[in-house]
Amino acid sequence: MWREFKEFINRGNVMDLAVGVIIGAAFGKIVSSVVDDLISPVLGKITGGVDLSKMTLSLGTKLEGDKIVEVAVKYGSFAQNIINFLIVAFVIFLLVKAYNRLRKDTLKDEPAPLPTPTEALLAEIRDLLKVRA
Repeated sequence: MWREFKEFINRGNVMDLAVGVIIGAAFGKIVSSVVDDLISPVLGKITGGVDLSKMTLSLGTKLEGDKIVEVAVKYGSFAQNIINFLIVAFVIFLLVKAYNRLRKDTLKDEPAPLPTPTEALLAEIRDLLKVRA
């Protein structure tokens, strides 16, 4: 069983997945910081400090032990979560777009890879068939 576990762990996919999860968690913190620390304060200033998460539709009250608790539909919290999702998705879109632009610039400098011997042979066969047709 130990040998099987070692084989499983030593596969490239498991290590790639572990690295991806760790980097994804760190990236999530960066995106959350951008949204919470940069974008949300600006939006709060623009909207005059409106807090959607406090908006509810009261359905009445209920008794829980010795406490009276309000029963409410928290539609404002739902709307706030949708807005937060859209902001996070937009920020991720911008970051990925910037990354792809930087990556494209670095890829332009690299020469095209030479074809493998198999690819070269297949290209030669293709060219000979074109001449025959």
